[in-house]
Amino acid sequence: MKFIITFLKRYPFKSAVTLAAMLLAGIAEGFGMSMLLPLLSLSTGTMDHQASSTLGRAVSNLFAYLGVKPTIGMLLFIFVVSIVVKVVLVLLANKRVGYMVADVATDLRLNLLKAVFNSSWGYYVHQPAGSITNAFATEATRSADAYLFGMRTIAMLMNGTVYTIVALMVSWQATILAILIGSGILLILRFMVARAKKAGKDQTVLLKTLLSFLTDILLSIKPLKAMAREDAAEKILQQKTLQLRDALQRQVFSKEALRALQEPLSTIFFALGLYVALVMLSLPLPSVLVMVYMLAKILKALQRAQREHQVMVIAESAYWSLLDKIKKASREREVFSGTRPPVFKKAITLKRVTFSYEDKTILKKLDMTIPKGSFTALIGPSGSGKTTIVDLITGLFWPQEGAVLVDDTPLDQIDLRKWRQQIGYVPQETILLHDTIFFNITLGDETISEQDVIDALKKAGAWDFVSKMPKNIYSMVGERGGLISGGQRQRITIARALVKKPSLLIMDEATSALDPKTEQEICTTLKQLTDSVTILAISHQQTILKEADLAYRLENGKAHLLKGNP
Repeated sequence: MKFIITFLKRYPFKSAVTLAAMLLAGIAEGFGMSMLLPLLSLSTGTMDHQASSTLGRAVSNLFAYLGVKPTIGMLLFIFVVSIVVKVVLVLLANKRVGYMVADVATDLRLNLLKAVFNSSWGYYVHQPAGSITNAFATEATRSADAYLFGMRTIAMLMNGTVYTIVALMVSWQATILAILIGSGILLILRFMVARAKKAGKDQTVLLKTLLSFLTDILLSIKPLKAMAREDAAEKILQQKTLQLRDALQRQVFSKEALRALQEPLSTIFFALGLYVALVMLSLPLPSVLVMVYMLAKILKALQRAQREHQVMVIAESAYWSLLDKIKKASREREVFSGTRPPVFKKAITLKRVTFSYEDKTILKKLDMTIPKGSFTALIGPSGSGKTTIVDLITGLFWPQEGAVLVDDTPLDQIDLRKWRQQIGYVPQETILLHDTIFFNITLGDETISEQDVIDALKKAGAWDFVSKMPKNIYSMVGERGGLISGGQRQRITIARALVKKPSLLIMDEATSALDPKTEQEICTTLKQLTDSVTILAISHQQTILKEADLAYRLENGKAHLLKGNP
């Protein structure tokens, strides 16, 4: 029950209100059922035997205290009213539980988003693409379901407790014996709960692996299809899917086996209960009938509690997996220590910078200057550290030695968020959302106007083709009339980077996937922007050198000046 205790502590007030409603509902039902004994005694003419049980005496004393003579009509009325009150309270409790389920899923998702988006870049580098998506969608939903079934388990246990109290007042000997037998039944069937819990854990692991792998495959499906190698990826996904099916089958079998085994064991339970009540204790018929009814309610409550608990343990592994992701992301929280406002009027300087990934050194005492208003190109082979320099300039990584300076101010002394707000970044991957061009550029920022979007499109050289689309900037990307060529898509991403009027525009291998003609056109467009923005273009191709004012070649961890004078 560690899972449900965790949630009760997380939402103490809301959970207390819900549990109070459940408890009152059980008490109302128990009070109504206590009217059954005098009702049966009246109808069978055995009122004299009613006082033979604690419950009978308690009810008789209650009516005597109120000065009311019980009648069949009155007892039936009290019984019906009690059940109605119970139903109303259960409805209110279930409503609260339903709201809590939505709150649980929402809170977990918001906490995950906050932890992930506040984490450092190093955290993202080691995360499978689909892992966070799976946690946000699947694991949050299963966690909320686990909470729902956990609360139902508590409700059934509370009801069972109320039924037990009433039954004890009829015959404590028979009730204790029945409880012992019922507990034995639950213990016998406990292995089915453990089996279901194992199946639930397997599902959590397999779903995480499967969805992460599927996301990675879909991101690289084009080259796989181009090489006719999608069958290999499909085979792996099929294997994981079949393993997930096996886990689901074990879960279903465990649930149905629990339900099926409960029935014959319950029959044995009732037979023993009747034998004890009629033969061993010689209880009067009304007491026996009430006793059997109460024992049936107790057993039903316990059986439902066990089934609800089984479903809870199937889903709870998703919560622990999601919580682990939130904790790991929170531990990797990005810390901003600088407070000085960024001032970029002269140059960005990398001074004697050394950087290593674990035991692999990428940059060795590198010196490099990017003057304000320049078009600076950085070329070099793959793995030479070009993107690493970008990550250092943006503060995503920090050098082990040396410093990154903005107008002679070390980057670690600068307010990093404000510095990043002055940067426009265009990556190699031209990933656009399946939405309008307007939304792709603004990303929902309401401070950006239509005119800002149009101006950014013009600067990026994209306005000519966007203006000819059916709905202009409100055309949907990818639909009929949407963007087609890679060069056009790249210009949209450039417009996205320019719309906030940055001081520094970084092109990180942004033209490497384009043909030489399109790359040259985009470089020419960028050259025209240097009056208002400094450009740092990263590439492993030579085309970009034609337009650059300043060019470095990165090799063996050093930056060698090829063109211009910093």
